[in-house]
Formats: sequence, structure tokens, C-alpha cells
Amino acid sequence: MRNMDRWLGDGGMPLLGALGAEFVRYGADDDGTVCAEAVWRPAAIACNPSGVVQGGVHTVLLDAAMNFAINAGLGGRDRSRAMLEIKTETMRPGRAGDELRVRGEVVRMARQVAYAEARVVRADGTLLSRATGTFLLHREE
Repeated sequence: MRNMDRWLGDGGMPLLGALGAEFVRYGADDDGTVCAEAVWRPAAIACNPSGVVQGGVHTVLLDAAMNFAINAGLGGRDRSRAMLEIKTETMRPGRAGDELRVRGEVVRMARQVAYAEARVVRADGTLLSRATGTFLLHREE
């Protein structure tokens, strides 16, 4: 398992911090599921004029959580290279200042691609959005 401590906080992506997100955990659960987790209090910049988080902003956070989970599960100099496909579903609104959690999980890691999923939930567990993604991997030979 890769040490991702330097990726905590904004994950090296100032945009995530500006949107109000902070990655707080990377690693494997007791069952071996590799994940990345963030807390997210959407900033006003993430919202439309009504204070509702814009759907594309959900996608940014979901993409980052999946990508960080994949990178946490890779060893050596291997890394994710590019997102090939993402599907996002936004089911409920989030608002500026809400206490949200973001979690990305690796579903399958193959030689050239990785499959992942992620969710945004309220503190009470209510699902706001979810995504699945396929990522191209770069493997050092």
C-alpha cells in the first residue's frame, strides 16, 4: 500500500481545497477494500446562486476520490494515468456549508485499467451523489 500522507488535505490539488474538501484518509479497510475519504463543506464557489452545489462539482470530488483510492492501491512508481470514463448520478442537493463525506473505493485493479466507485453522503448517511469510473494505469516495468 502506497503512503499517501502527502496527499492529505487538498490532495495536492488546490481546487479541492477551494471547493471546501479535505482528504483525511487513504488505505485499506479491514476487508481489504482500498479507499480514499474526504470531508467536504462545500464553499460558496461550488454552488449556484441559490446555494446548491453544482452537479459538475460533485463530479470533481467523486473523480478525485476514485483517483486517490486507485493510487493508494498501487505500489512502486505505478500510478493512474488518465480517467477513461466516468458516470455521475446526483440524487439530492447539497448546499454551501453542509457537512458531507466523500468516499472512493477501488472495485477492480487490472493490468492496464482500474475500476472505481465513489459516493457523497450527508453526515446522517443520506446519499447525495455517486459515480463509477474507469482509469488508465501506468505501470513501471
